Amino acid sequence: MSRPRLTALVESLPSFVPFVGPEAQERARGRPFRARLGANESLFGPSPKAVAAMRAAADGNWMYADPESHELRTAVARLHGVAIDNVVIGEGIDGLLGLSVKLAVEPGSAVVTSDGTYPTFNFHVAGGAGRLVAVPYRDDQQDLDALAAAAVREDARIVYICNPDNPMGAFWPADALRSLIARLPDGVLLCLDEAYCDTAPQDQLLPIDVSDARVLRLRTFSKAYGLAGARIGYCIGDASVIREFEKIRNHYGINRVGQLGALAALEDQRYLAEAVARIARARDTIGTIAHANGLTPLPSAANFVTVDCGRDGAFAKRVLASLLARDVFVRMPGVAPLDRCIRISCGRDEDLAVFAETLPQALADARRA
Repeated sequence: MSRPRLTALVESLPSFVPFVGPEAQERARGRPFRARLGANESLFGPSPKAVAAMRAAADGNWMYADPESHELRTAVARLHGVAIDNVVIGEGIDGLLGLSVKLAVEPGSAVVTSDGTYPTFNFHVAGGAGRLVAVPYRDDQQDLDALAAAAVREDARIVYICNPDNPMGAFWPADALRSLIARLPDGVLLCLDEAYCDTAPQDQLLPIDVSDARVLRLRTFSKAYGLAGARIGYCIGDASVIREFEKIRNHYGINRVGQLGALAALEDQRYLAEAVARIARARDTIGTIAHANGLTPLPSAANFVTVDCGRDGAFAKRVLASLLARDVFVRMPGVAPLDRCIRISCGRDEDLAVFAETLPQALADARRA
C-alpha cells in the first residue's frame, strides 16, 4: 500500500521529541517515580479557587470554550494595564511560539536563539523551514550582546530569549533587556518567553510596553500558577501584531475548563504570592542540599535550581541516570558546557527529602563508574 505524499521538509526532519515525559519513563521502568522534580511544574498546585472553578465547569465541558477568550483576555489586560486588543490567548507558550514563527518566518529566514535554551522553540523553527542561528551562552547566561550582533549579521526575523532562562535559571533585569531591544534591527521580532517571570524579582522585570511592535511578551499559567495541565498561555504586544494571530491561531484550541480555571487563578493573586514564596523556600532548600554534597547551585529566578556537578557532561549524565534509577525524576541541560549540570524543580518538603536522600548515593555511583 502506498504512503501519502508528505512534504520534503517533514520527511527530512528527525523523529524525536525535545523531552521524554515522566509518564513515558514510568511506563518503560514499570514503576512510578517517588519524586517528580524534572518538568518544572508547580508541585504546590493551583489556587483552590481555580480548582473549584474547574470542578464547577466540568459539567459544562460539552460546550466549546469562548473562542475569543473574552473574559480571560479582559482579566489579563486589566492585570497588566493594557487593552484587550493587546492580548491573545494560546495553548500555553508552546502554542504561541509556534504561531509567532508562522507570523514571521519564511523558508530560509534566520531565527536567532541561544544554544541550549528551551529546545521546543527550535522545533517550531524547523517545522517552519527557518534557519536556526544558535549563539553560545556566556558565564551560564544567554549572551545578549552576541544575540543582538547575530540578529544584525543574519538579518534575523526572530530573536528568542527565555527570561528567566530555562534550563539555567539565570535572569536578565530590565536595563539589560532595554539595551538589547535598542540594538535590534528594524524588522526583527523579539519573542520574550517569560514563563518563569512570576518567580523572578518583580521590581526588576522589564515593564510591559505595547507601543513597541517588535516585542512580544509570552507568559503562562503552567508554572507559578500551577496549571501546567490546562495548557493556557497568553501573549501581550502591539495591537496590530496581536491582530495577526487571529489569521492563523486555532480558535477552538483552548479547553473550556482550563480557560475558566486560568481566569480564577489570575484573580487569586494572594495565592500566587503564597506559591511564589513556597517556591523561593524550595530554591533555598535545593541549594542547601547541593552545598551539603559539595555541589554548586547556580543563582535561579525560576521555579527550579540548576546544580553544577563540578565535572563534565558525562559525569552529570551518570548522576542523572542514578537518580532516575532511584525513582527521582530530574533533568539536565542538553548542550555542553551546560550539560555539566542537573536541574531540579522546586517541590514540597517531602519531595526534596527524597532528593536529599538519593543525591549522595547518585554521586557515589557516578564517581565509581
